[in-house]
Amino acid sequence: HVQLVESGGGSVQAGGSLRLSCAASGSAVSNLYMAWFRQAPGKEREGVAYLAINGGTDYTYAVAGRFTISKDNAKDTLYLQMDSLKPEDSAMYYCAADQYAFGLGNAYRYWGQGTQVTVS
Repeated sequence: HVQLVESGGGSVQAGGSLRLSCAASGSAVSNLYMAWFRQAPGKEREGVAYLAINGGTDYTYAVAGRFTISKDNAKDTLYLQMDSLKPEDSAMYYCAADQYAFGLGNAYRYWGQGTQVTVS
């Protein structure tokens, strides 16, 4: 059973940066397909960034060029570097993982509890 714990959220002004972290336990991140999702009040959860086991990435159009997904296998931690933040990026951000590849789809088996990002 994989457990995921996010951290790094907070409040930032438009144009600023934040780095989210997702610490995994129960399985090495090197063996997991992982992704970041976000959900704003009244909106559906959407896939933001995806990282495949082979290092391939995918981003939703709204964040491409501003957000970067990466991982540190030694620390079993997934990251989301968020630059040039906009108010519309405000949401609860969730880390997700699975032994199977789901890209930006939300069929992942394992989810974290979320970390709030607010951009004003």
